[in-house]
Amino acid sequence: MMWRRHFGVRLSLLSALFVAAALRPAIADNDFAAQRRDMVEEIAAVARSAAAESGKPAISAAVTAALARVPRHRFVPPDQEHAAYENRPLPIGFGQTISQPYIVALMTDLMRVEPNHVVLEVGTGSGYQAAVLAELAQSVCTIEIIEPLAVEAQRRLQQQGYTRVRTKTGDGYYGWEDCGPFDSIIVTAAASHVPPPLIRQLKPGGRMVIPVGTAFLTQHLLLVAKNTDGTIVTRQVLPVRFVPLTGGH
Repeated sequence: MMWRRHFGVRLSLLSALFVAAALRPAIADNDFAAQRRDMVEEIAAVARSAAAESGKPAISAAVTAALARVPRHRFVPPDQEHAAYENRPLPIGFGQTISQPYIVALMTDLMRVEPNHVVLEVGTGSGYQAAVLAELAQSVCTIEIIEPLAVEAQRRLQQQGYTRVRTKTGDGYYGWEDCGPFDSIIVTAAASHVPPPLIRQLKPGGRMVIPVGTAFLTQHLLLVAKNTDGTIVTRQVLPVRFVPLTGGH
C-alpha cells in the first residue's frame, strides 16, 4: 500500500541519518588517531635532537604507547581541539596551560613509572598528564588548586574511563599524605624550591620531576632521586618554562 511505501522511505531516511550521526564521531576520532601517531613521531624526533641536553635520546616504549592511547583532544577546550596534537603548550583557562607533548613525554619517562606504582601529580590542569600516568601506574593521585579546573578534570577523567585516578582540590605544595607514600611525583608548575613535604612523601628509591625557578626567568627541570638511605640527589635536565606554582605557602 502507498502509506507503507512512504513509511518505509521515511524509516530508511531516518536510519541513514542515525548511521551518519553515529559515524561522524568515529570519523573524527580516526582523524585524531592519525594526528596522535604524527605527534608520537614528532616527540621521538625532538627527543633525538635534544638528547645532548636532556640525556634522553629516546622516550621509553611504555610511555610512547601511553601517549599513543590517550585522546589528548578530549583534554583541551573545544576551541583548541584543532591544535591538540601540535607539539606546543595550549591554554586551558585561568591562566593555565597544558604542557607540550614532548615535555609530558620527557617528564613521564624520567619518573620511571611501573605498573605497581602509586604516583602523585601536583597540578592536574586539564587532566591529560594524569591520564597518561594512569596508563602506566597502579593508581594516580592528582591535586589542583584551581577548583573549576579540578572539577572539569575530574569529569573528563571519569568520562574517559580513568578510574584509577583520584582527584583533589587543594594546595599541592603540601602533597597528599593520605594518598601516599609515592613511588614517583610530578609537579607541573614551577616552584622556587623543591617542596619539603613532597620529599617526605616520596618513597626511598623514588623519583620526583619538578620545574624549579621563577616566573619569566630561568627555570630548570629537575630530577630529584631519593636513595634507599633517604639521601637526596638532584640533577638539572634542561631549561623549561612553566606557569608558577601557587598556594598559601
